[in-house]
Amino acid sequence: MDWIQHLLDAHPYIRLFRGRIFVVKVSGSLLLDENHRTELARDIALLQDVGIRTVVVHGGGPQLDAFCEKMGIAREVVAGRRLTNAETQQLARMTFRGLINTALVGALSAQGAVAVGLSGGDGNLITGIKRPPRPIRDPSTGEEKTVDFGYVGDIQKIDRTLIDSLMALQMIPVICPLIAGPDGILLNVNADTVAARLAMALEAEKLIFCTAVPGLLEDAKDPRRLVSYGDLDTVEELISRGVVSGGMLPKLAAVGDALRGGVRKVHLIDGNRPHSLLLEIFTNEGCGTMLVKKRE
Repeated sequence: MDWIQHLLDAHPYIRLFRGRIFVVKVSGSLLLDENHRTELARDIALLQDVGIRTVVVHGGGPQLDAFCEKMGIAREVVAGRRLTNAETQQLARMTFRGLINTALVGALSAQGAVAVGLSGGDGNLITGIKRPPRPIRDPSTGEEKTVDFGYVGDIQKIDRTLIDSLMALQMIPVICPLIAGPDGILLNVNADTVAARLAMALEAEKLIFCTAVPGLLEDAKDPRRLVSYGDLDTVEELISRGVVSGGMLPKLAAVGDALRGGVRKVHLIDGNRPHSLLLEIFTNEGCGTMLVKKRE
């Protein structure tokens, strides 16, 4: 009867979070495998069924890289952020909205959830401007140079009307990282940034990053050196020590923005671990990293 005890242990968390908004950001690498996609969809559907209003944001970097390689388009990344030329922008639209978004919506539907696929351009959900060239410093190396990111956007406004309407109808918005530019062109935005800004605009209780790593690590080469609980000072210290690099840099920038912007808790979990989302939310021990603005 262990399952009954597990249910009883989860009950206080279900009661606490019922009616609250969670933003769950899923890394594109986790969506490459159909079995992972199915399991993740099952867990997200369960959150919805116990009364947690869930918004999903997904990435798609590996999928876009594969398409670019197939088309002979070079991948350019500076300080963990992708440069997007005109050809890459077209492929991003096809990949994020047409391939990944529809597959994730389908996986959620198969679990009995009612999911709606969106880009930031739908209903003017997320609007912004094309990012101008700017100096960028890589925190891990200290190198700084002026970078033209191409068809990359900076978010200016989030209108939560559409999301609120969908959540009121018990639907799960599934959002890809494309936003509406002033000239009608969809602009690419880092999915972590989209998730953080949405969590702030929605006054979310939690922002959860489902990643391909165990969480925030004190040593990137040792998965046993997991930071289970930390704050903004913890993040800044790891960045200054050069422990964090590559794609984790924009992720932690998004974490900082979210916590400073009013999101109470941010979680980094290993999406490859079975049911890590449920373990992090409904158990006291958790399974990844929980970050707050300031540790008490």
